[in-house]
Amino acid sequence: MNTVAETTIEADPKVPVIRTTRDFTATPEQLFRAHTDPELFAQWVGPDSTRTRVVEWDARPGGSWRFVSSHDGQEFAFRGCFHDVRPDRIVQTFTFEGQPDGVALETLRFEDLGDGRTRLHAQSLVDSFADRDAWLASGMETGVNEGYAKLDTMLADGSV
Repeated sequence: MNTVAETTIEADPKVPVIRTTRDFTATPEQLFRAHTDPELFAQWVGPDSTRTRVVEWDARPGGSWRFVSSHDGQEFAFRGCFHDVRPDRIVQTFTFEGQPDGVALETLRFEDLGDGRTRLHAQSLVDSFADRDAWLASGMETGVNEGYAKLDTMLADGSV
């Protein structure tokens, strides 16, 4: 049986926040590892049409990260700092270097649903409603859905 998990992406009407929720057939530990191990992260993050290389990765409170995604000869770089890194949650900043003034505060939470299933709750707080709406219009949904589908495959084949 091959079912596609549903990702919910919601814009909060009162604050400039994007909330993403997705269930995985995985333990919280596996999802945590997929988000903190740079070799694993580079394999699944982003749309299918991009390739990602991790330039810097120090997944600990106070550590920083940077990765570059390439597509059709163009490169897009992203960077941030880890503020909290625990098995049940990660708090980090996120900046697209093409828009260096736009810094998001992201919180990822891994909810154990039992039976080898985990719900990922992700929240991105941005500077303004205009920035939030630009994120939503940027094709982020494609990147999120295709990236999570790659992660599903990695979880199913034992890569994570």
